[in-house]
Amino acid sequence: MSESNPEIGRSIDVGGIRTNYHDLGAGFPLLMIHGSGPGVSGYVNWRTVMNPLAADRRVIIPDMVGFGFTDRPEGQVYNADAWVDQAIGLLDALGIAQADIVGNSFGGALALKLAIRHPTRLRRIVLMGSAGIDFPITEGLEAVWGYEPSPANMRRLLDIFAFDRSLISDDLAQLRYQASIQPGFQESFSAMFPAPRQRWVRALASDEAQIRTIAHEVLLVHGREDRVIPLQSSIRLTSLLPRAQLHVFGRCGHWTQIEQAARFTRLVRDFLSEASADEPLAPVLAEPALA
Repeated sequence: MSESNPEIGRSIDVGGIRTNYHDLGAGFPLLMIHGSGPGVSGYVNWRTVMNPLAADRRVIIPDMVGFGFTDRPEGQVYNADAWVDQAIGLLDALGIAQADIVGNSFGGALALKLAIRHPTRLRRIVLMGSAGIDFPITEGLEAVWGYEPSPANMRRLLDIFAFDRSLISDDLAQLRYQASIQPGFQESFSAMFPAPRQRWVRALASDEAQIRTIAHEVLLVHGREDRVIPLQSSIRLTSLLPRAQLHVFGRCGHWTQIEQAARFTRLVRDFLSEASADEPLAPVLAEPALA
C-alpha cells in the first residue's frame, strides 16, 4: 500500500491490463468487487470492512478496469464481458482456483455473471445492494451514472448514498470530488453509462432463467432505504436463487458496509465460515510473479 495514497496497493498484469489491487490476510480467498460510483476505488469502497474480514481469510480487492488506479488502456471497451474477464484473469494471475466473492451494487451484478459463466471458480456469494436484474432505473442511480464533476454534485450524490446524513460532510464531498477528477477518471466513467441509462441496468442484468441455475449459497444484504438500487431487486433475486438468504438493514441506504460496518462484517464472516463439505475446495494453482 502506498504511504502517500492508501488507495494504491499492489500491481499485477491481468490480460494486458495493469491492475491495482489490495491483498490482505491469509486463508481461503475472498474477492471483493466495488460499486460504480464516480471516483470509486476498491479501497474506498471496502476500507471500513476489509481489515476485519482479513482477520481469518485472504482478502483480494481490485480496481476494475475504468475505475480507481487500474490502467485505462486506450480503446478499452467498458462492459460486463470485460469486467468478468478481468476478474477471472486476476484469480488466474494470483494462482487462485476458487474464491468466495462479495459484490457491491455493480459488483454484485458481476458476481452473478461470474457464477453463471464460471461456477466452479466461486464457492459462496455475497451480494450487497446488488444490481443484476432488470428494474426501472431509480433517480438515485440516474444521478450516480450521470454525475458531472463539481463539489455540489458530489455532495448530492453522497446524500443519496447514505441514510445517516451525519456521515456526510462538505470535507468528505470535497475529498471525493477531488478523487473523481484525477487524470482519466471522469473520462472513463462518463464513457461507461451514457444516456439513456436504462439500457445499462439491462446490460448488467443476467437472464432470470440462468440466475435460477446458480447452485451456490448466496447471502443478499440490502439497506431498506437504498435510493440507488431498490430493495425489491434483492427480494426478486432471493426468489430466483435456489440457495439464497436475505438480510435487510433498516435505517440504512446504499452504504451498508459503511452505515452498518460492524454488523455487515459479522454477517459476512459468519456466512462464509459456514462453508461445508458440499462446497469442496478447488486445487490451488501456481503462485504468480508480482510486479
